[in-house]
Amino acid sequence: MKKIILLMALAVMLSAENNVVKVVFDLTTDSLPSFEQKVLKGIAMNKEHYEGRLKELEVAVVIHGGAYKFFVKEPGTSSFKDDKALIAAHAALKKRIASMAAIYNVKFLMCRSALARNKLKESDIYDFVTMLPNSTIGLIDKQNEGFAYIPIGK
Repeated sequence: MKKIILLMALAVMLSAENNVVKVVFDLTTDSLPSFEQKVLKGIAMNKEHYEGRLKELEVAVVIHGGAYKFFVKEPGTSSFKDDKALIAAHAALKKRIASMAAIYNVKFLMCRSALARNKLKESDIYDFVTMLPNSTIGLIDKQNEGFAYIPIGK
């Protein structure tokens, strides 16, 4: 009887593992429309798609290149202060990105090595963003954990 229960528990665990789909987005775009379409709207649509098929979509976003600007707490006092579209959209973007982290459990991972090049400190970045030594390490780690790779450039 113990063997049957153990086998059933193992089968349930393996079945649950097969119901998880993983994706890592390599986010480098500085385009606000591209960021909104491919990250904010795209992730929500993809989550809904997989949930409708009784699967969980685990999402990680590795942030580097021009994408830093979307994760700055106060872009108006940063090196992005002249980006009028970003400044105008900042309050709404902040809410949408934070809800992606909280509601959809999206892991935002940022390349620490280029913060200084963007005249930023870690304290300038949203608290729900995790710092990585560099973006390459984050992408390697996630792909080795079984995450599908999707680039989001220009």
